[in-house]
Amino acid sequence: MTSRAKQTLLFDLDDTLVHCNKYFDVVIQQFMDTMSTWFKSWRIGSREFKSVQAQFDIACVQHNGFQSEHFPRSFIQTYHHFCHLTGRKPSTSETDLLWKLGMSVYEMEIEPYPGMVETLDCLRDEGHKLFLYTGGEPIIQQRKIDQMKLSTYFGDRIFIRQHKTSDALADIVNEHDFHPASTWMIGNSVRTDVIPALLSGLNAVYLKQPNEWSYNVVDIDTAPQGAFYTVERLIDVPYVIQQWLSEKQDNPS
Repeated sequence: MTSRAKQTLLFDLDDTLVHCNKYFDVVIQQFMDTMSTWFKSWRIGSREFKSVQAQFDIACVQHNGFQSEHFPRSFIQTYHHFCHLTGRKPSTSETDLLWKLGMSVYEMEIEPYPGMVETLDCLRDEGHKLFLYTGGEPIIQQRKIDQMKLSTYFGDRIFIRQHKTSDALADIVNEHDFHPASTWMIGNSVRTDVIPALLSGLNAVYLKQPNEWSYNVVDIDTAPQGAFYTVERLIDVPYVIQQWLSEKQDNPS
């Protein structure tokens, strides 16, 4: 093995290559402000609205996978929850407003993470094979891919799954005959990127985010069989991969 050994690299999309959570945070803040206005007489803290909304949202994702309607539906479920709790009468106009507010997150312009182009350029130029593996609805994820012109790097090597699970990743690895020792999963989610990679015997790079979606935050109880790095900047990914390959060259097993 040489330090230039070619690797198979699977990149997550949302909050790995492009921003995602910050747009949801903006809309959730608008939701909390709206609910605080509607339920002002009951003096319910805005954080309580957010907590209940998160519970509804995560429950839907765990049961049905990533679907765009989960987010606005969680707003309406939270609204009905507090209407029932307080005796406030719900209205069709208010539920319609909340639905439109929730769906507005998918209309926002996509912004790349710092170093996205430089990172992908570097890894491609080093000869590594790049794949994109993302969770969500194809039409929404493809819009992001097209806006960022990511086919420049991934071509048709793109996997979009509604349920981004350990089984889904294992199926991709088996179907494409990826060699685990030279295959990497790079993503921001411990739940849907890191743990599935470790369970499949892949190398993993965890891109740690300062404000992570609570759904993604779980304990890691699977020991890595190969490389496992935690980084806080996307541009550090080529470095840690090169570091691992250099160490393997110096200490072949």
